[in-house]
Amino acid sequence: VQLQASGGGLVQAGASLRLSCEVSGRTLSGYTVAWFRQAPGKEREFVSGIWRGGAGEYYADSVKGRFTISRENAKNTVYLWMNSLKPEDTAVYYCAGSARVIMTTRRNQQFFDSWGQGTQVTVSS
Repeated sequence: VQLQASGGGLVQAGASLRLSCEVSGRTLSGYTVAWFRQAPGKEREFVSGIWRGGAGEYYADSVKGRFTISRENAKNTVYLWMNSLKPEDTAVYYCAGSARVIMTTRRNQQFFDSWGQGTQVTVSS
């Protein structure tokens, strides 16, 4: 399974961006895809996930209400719609996939087996 992330860029605070994660090698059915991010000097953290191919979406508290995750089965792609961006959202964003996460591990990057290459998001104030 391979994942390819794209869509990052440099924007001003308050702007919007859409990140894409294209999955190849399997379908999204039964597959959990999540976004993580890593800011300079910080550990990588969970952002949002779409549970087992669409059984539900879940978010970190820091992005809830501003970010929306969705999927497009025909393109085998998961999107992260980021609105009202803040400078603290600046990070490299990674998408990751797993067929084995359960409810208690679905935010834990250690349980995600396949990772995209990362895409830089920079939000200026």
